Amino acid sequence: MGKKKEYRGDEYAYVYVVKNPSYNDICLVAWDSVLYAGTPVVYDTRFGLDLGFIVAPAPQPDERYQSGDAEIRGACLHFGSMEDETVEDDDDPSRPEVHQCEYCMGCQISKEPRKVRVTGNVTWLDHLATPSEMARYNENSAKEESALVVCREKIAKHRLNMKLITTHFLLGESKVVFFFTADERVDFRDLVKDLVSVFKMRIELRQVGVRDESRLIGGLSVCGRDYCCHSITDKMQPVSIKMAKEQNLSLNSMKISGPCGRLLCCLAYEYDYYVEEKSRMPSEGSRIRIDHELWKVSEVNILSRQVMLTASENRTLYVPFDEFYLDPDEGRWCIDEDYLEELFSSE
Repeated sequence: MGKKKEYRGDEYAYVYVVKNPSYNDICLVAWDSVLYAGTPVVYDTRFGLDLGFIVAPAPQPDERYQSGDAEIRGACLHFGSMEDETVEDDDDPSRPEVHQCEYCMGCQISKEPRKVRVTGNVTWLDHLATPSEMARYNENSAKEESALVVCREKIAKHRLNMKLITTHFLLGESKVVFFFTADERVDFRDLVKDLVSVFKMRIELRQVGVRDESRLIGGLSVCGRDYCCHSITDKMQPVSIKMAKEQNLSLNSMKISGPCGRLLCCLAYEYDYYVEEKSRMPSEGSRIRIDHELWKVSEVNILSRQVMLTASENRTLYVPFDEFYLDPDEGRWCIDEDYLEELFSSE
């Protein structure tokens, strides 16, 4: 919920992405002045008033993905050739060693915030964090490990079938939140009473799923990078095996599942693009007539942008996407005649 309009001069403000590192909460917040990444702020979360950090200005409406756009944006400029890159004083022995990505504008994308009309589910910041609040935040963070130990002892005492994941002391009020997983509903009323007697503050126990467990504690995935759910977003998007099939990936559950035991979140990242590109090509299993012979579409490879055709006697033909067109009169897929003539004449 945003603050009432009378507390603001107008409906335009700077909108930022803010993240609470303690339980990986990410949301959009509005403020009436320019803030930069790393600025500590106090805002209203679903658990109460708490501290978070500005990540970046929120994406603007004109930065959305354009249908059919295969351009790579925000990619590291060092992915390809470095022949065109020049670095001043590269041979200076006194110059400290700096990783190439620290001066690569592809890796270090800077974007100045700008005022936009505040609509939708955007929270207004309560205020910028003060030095005393930062000190209290650091004190609370130091107490969280000991609070986990105490809570685990109480869980063992009451013989509850639950796994404690993490805990967090709120900044804006006297309250501590414990996150846990369990296979079934747990009656923790007696546990709460014991915890209140120890911490002398409000206690909230929040049950989460196995995917949320990975989102909260983080870790390294099979790609060698931090979990997407922990470092990129806190929204658990649905992922299906259909997404792996559409991208011609292995259907071995061990290869396409994350440490949480569920399908990898990244299966959804390129799924829409694959569906969009394949809709412009003949579907797998369809037939293409080439020189009075029917060839079968065996594979539509989005990465190589080629269609694999097979015929009798195990003959195989790879045709680029650009050479296909849909005949409007007959309603069937065809291959450019000039391409076929050049292809078969060179054999």
